[in-house]
Amino acid sequence: MYATDSVLRYHRMETRSWDLGIFEQAVRAYAHLRAPVVDLKGPGTDILGDHFSPVTALLAPAYRLFPTPVTLLVAQAALFALAAVPVTRAATRLLGRASGLAIGVAYGLSWGIQQAVDFDFHEICFAVPLIAFSLEALLRRRWHAALSWAVPLVLVKEDLGLTLTAIALVVAWRARGEAPRIRRYALGVAVFGVLASVVTVTTVIPAFNGTGGYDYWSKVAGGPNPFAGADTKLRTLAWLLLPTSGLLAVRSPLLLAGAPTLGWRFLSGEEHYWSTDWHYNAVLMPIVLLALADAVDTARNDRRPWLRAYADRLPACAAAAALALTTAQPLSALTEADTYRKPERAVAAEKLLARIPDGATVESDVGPLSRLTGRCRVLWLGDSRGVVPGWIAMENLSGQADHPLGLARELHPEYRYRMVGQAGGYALMERV
Repeated sequence: MYATDSVLRYHRMETRSWDLGIFEQAVRAYAHLRAPVVDLKGPGTDILGDHFSPVTALLAPAYRLFPTPVTLLVAQAALFALAAVPVTRAATRLLGRASGLAIGVAYGLSWGIQQAVDFDFHEICFAVPLIAFSLEALLRRRWHAALSWAVPLVLVKEDLGLTLTAIALVVAWRARGEAPRIRRYALGVAVFGVLASVVTVTTVIPAFNGTGGYDYWSKVAGGPNPFAGADTKLRTLAWLLLPTSGLLAVRSPLLLAGAPTLGWRFLSGEEHYWSTDWHYNAVLMPIVLLALADAVDTARNDRRPWLRAYADRLPACAAAAALALTTAQPLSALTEADTYRKPERAVAAEKLLARIPDGATVESDVGPLSRLTGRCRVLWLGDSRGVVPGWIAMENLSGQADHPLGLARELHPEYRYRMVGQAGGYALMERV
């Protein structure tokens, strides 16, 4: 279902952002044993100077065999789906087959995963199964395995070192009095997680960054303000805790593993980080659902009958809520006939873009770039930084550019471009 949704969206030329092109450029470079230069972020930009995500190099062998952005989309779908295994298995061990399967369904149809699948490709798809396997091992009291699954998070993205720290602290708490040696080891891993994030942000990323800094400090505009956008943040918290766990997940210390992700998002001045959109909530889904399983297991021994009864019903309720919400989530598109048809505009646009020769340098915006990054050098429209492209391809579905040639003259006043053609809402120009 995940792969069908994302691949068909690519097939219909409905790419959401430039991220798919960015990651294809990086993985393509790894596949050819080159530094991960991503020209979409600026000519010659090393992607390790933007976000520290060397884990994406693992996709290089598959991409070398199947050099298309579809490879990235299918790999992401497989990684998200893989996480359902530890989530369901852990819940089944704790609660029994029926409740365990219900929690597995609640994860598989969770809105955070669906939103991530529907927003192209992102490196966090590697973090989701790592977190799920780590927390499964934690619930089985396999402390070494729990920490071992979590340590690679530092290679997924720079902020996930703090998630590693949170998981290690939960391990230390759960192992107290039972395994003092493990507790010391877990505290050491917690320190390592903090150091990994700090060193990555202050030293590693700046070493690859052309400006010698970390670009995302600017996202904390004017300093952290936890009260900005309070209504959006409260709404996101409600979505995280109510339909997925009926608030019972707050009784489990596993929920602390999600605190770092929510912390940096809610302290940021970037409004996009606060909401339920995009891919930012995917890593929280296995955390919340496994925290629910842990809390239900604990509540079964509670002396309050109402709490026991409430907890027993929550796995089924979480699955039912996820299924009901899916009618308004991205996977609902799989029930619509138009999802499986390529629009005529997409066919016409592909024919137009096929006129660009392989290896050409192209300046492009969101629409065309995912069709070009696998065979051309693609720059972001308006950010070529002195590199003069041989071609300019742009999406103009809304007609925002009344005169595409005028835009080309504005971007490159010393050069002349001719209109090759316009089709399917796209314009293609060639330098002459």
